[in-house]
Amino acid sequence: MPMPRSVIKVKKNGVEFTSNVERAKYTIQELSRAALKDVAKLIRRRMLDKARKMPGMRRGKRIPNAFQYWVRKRETDLVVGVKHDTWYAVEQELGTNKQPKRSIIRSTVYENIDEIRIIQGKYLSAIENENRALGLISEEEEVSDDAGN
Repeated sequence: MPMPRSVIKVKKNGVEFTSNVERAKYTIQELSRAALKDVAKLIRRRMLDKARKMPGMRRGKRIPNAFQYWVRKRETDLVVGVKHDTWYAVEQELGTNKQPKRSIIRSTVYENIDEIRIIQGKYLSAIENENRALGLISEEEEVSDDAGN
């Protein structure tokens, strides 16, 4: 969706008021989405590194394809998870009588909270400068459900 061009101008007693509310809403939403994409890439990379170091994990496509993220446009939120068709997804995250609790997703997010705040701050501080904000927002839409592959 391109940047809205609608500007409301009101003239009253020789003073002109302009409203860029739609542009501001769009900029804030797109900056939030861009920040969430960067956070998701960081978290996924750290989860993959952690999963590969665990004993019993084989090298191959199964591990990288299992960890994915989804940045939803309408809700402007981030969902990070493990695909449902992997046998170790829930069992390793929460722990069962067959698998010990490994908590890959939760511990990775908790370990990287400071970096997540830095990424979010970088994007949200760009609201003050429209040109900088437009540079951070990528106009091309990425397919985010393929986990950035």
